Amino acid sequence: MKKSLQVLLLSLLFFTGCKKAVENAVENAIIKSMTDGQWVITSFIENGTDITTDFSGYKFQYHNNKTVDAIKNGIIEKTGNWDGDPANKTTWADFPGAVQPVILLNGTWQITNNTLTYVKASQTIGAETKTFRLDKQ
Repeated sequence: MKKSLQVLLLSLLFFTGCKKAVENAVENAIIKSMTDGQWVITSFIENGTDITTDFSGYKFQYHNNKTVDAIKNGIIEKTGNWDGDPANKTTWADFPGAVQPVILLNGTWQITNNTLTYVKASQTIGAETKTFRLDKQ
């Protein structure tokens, strides 16, 4: 019985370690996808109004150190921070001191759909609802 318990405990440790390794591999793949290339906003809806054109000329470059550059017409306009929680399907951004339209990206977003080349997300604060689609170029 004691040997069976030891085998069970070792098995649990092994499988727990494998699960963590798989989670780390998934997270690494997501980060690699986010940081490899630039992204553009192809849709941005604020309270039912399409303001996608406000983001014309912007590209976003995500970095491994969890910073993100808002680049307008080839020039970094603002650098912010980003992160995500794959388990809760959320992401957040913070561009301190940003102006319109980049400031609209601040806060926590619920990811509603994604692949390695696009992300759709929404954010509701009080009566204000925003949605966006970000596509990899």
